[in-house]
Amino acid sequence: MNTTIHVNELESLLIAIIVLFLGYFINTKVKILRKYNIPEPIVGGLVIAFIITFFHFQGFDISFKLSMQDTLMQMFFATVGLAASYKLLMKGGSRVFLFLGIATVFIIIQDAVGVGMSKALGLDPLLGLIVGSITLSGGHGTGAAWSQTFATDYGLNTLELSMAAATFGLIMGGIIGGPIAQRLINKHKLKSDFGESGNHHIEHPDLITYSDREEDRITSKNTIEVLFILLVCVAGAAHFKDFIDGLGISALRIPEFVYALFIGVFITNVCEGTKCYKINKETVDALGTISLSLFLAMALMSLHLWELMDLAMPMLIILAVQTIVLGLFTYFVTFRVMGSNYDAAIIAGGHCGFGMGATPTAVMNMGSLVSRNGPSPQAFMVVPIVGAFFIDITNLLVLQGYISFLGH
Repeated sequence: MNTTIHVNELESLLIAIIVLFLGYFINTKVKILRKYNIPEPIVGGLVIAFIITFFHFQGFDISFKLSMQDTLMQMFFATVGLAASYKLLMKGGSRVFLFLGIATVFIIIQDAVGVGMSKALGLDPLLGLIVGSITLSGGHGTGAAWSQTFATDYGLNTLELSMAAATFGLIMGGIIGGPIAQRLINKHKLKSDFGESGNHHIEHPDLITYSDREEDRITSKNTIEVLFILLVCVAGAAHFKDFIDGLGISALRIPEFVYALFIGVFITNVCEGTKCYKINKETVDALGTISLSLFLAMALMSLHLWELMDLAMPMLIILAVQTIVLGLFTYFVTFRVMGSNYDAAIIAGGHCGFGMGATPTAVMNMGSLVSRNGPSPQAFMVVPIVGAFFIDITNLLVLQGYISFLGH
């Protein structure tokens, strides 16, 4: 039995920052990582995860105290909401539903691949759903929830498999998104409507770039004001979720960060409509980038890579095929259906993130891409709304359909 080393809150935060510094440093030294926009949190996080895995096999487990992780995630999605003014929603709102249709079609294909390959390899076809949309499009939370259902209703113990498959997806979704989108951008010579470089905040004051290379002209007063608004979104999300659950409709399992996003949408549009207060978008941009970077660093440094070793070879084969299928789908379908333009390429990179991992991974992919190629506000509106909320509903419907088709 391994000895557990407990790392306190402050030290865990320090290590998360070191993860980011490590990712930045490695990316500056390894040209191929910069060329294909592999996000810094993925690079630094995997290095730390391998170190932790090494200690695990030496008899030591490291436990981080990361109570700020969920708050940081909600703060980031609140900034996504604050960036969604009614002008932007009117301009690109229909594309949310177009992308939802594309993502839903892919979920059907993803589960078909999982079930079909499970049958071909002599496995229970229900396991194909575990290495399908349950964990890959659904993530760790959905995987854990469905594992309980599979154990209770079908006598299948799939929790370890679910966590391992979701971990695999989180890593691969962060690795393939940047290269695929960058290839599309280079091949079709695509450019951002706002330009690749320059000070976008001076030319477009209301633009949220989520670029860590952008110069943000912020003050301590602006920072305190926007931080207050973000915390209102986070605190309000918890109360709103309790209220909705109290109405007896908690079966929707809407994540708390979705409420934070929509509260942000409400606040920014009330302020814009009444002109009672002008939210400083540069400060929103800076705090959003910081929140996302730290959240992802915390998520990746706490990965248990040794869980991947518990995957049997047939499951690894299925997951490898799922990665290839997603890459081909986003390259040939997502990009073309979404318009074959710069925004479509960034959305394709984001689709790789939540099609194999989770919505924060999708946003991380897009953030890495826009830092190099220029802003894409439409992508940052479309992908988080679909990946954080709507896709969970369609995923549930698709899964129920497959389970009924399989005779369970």
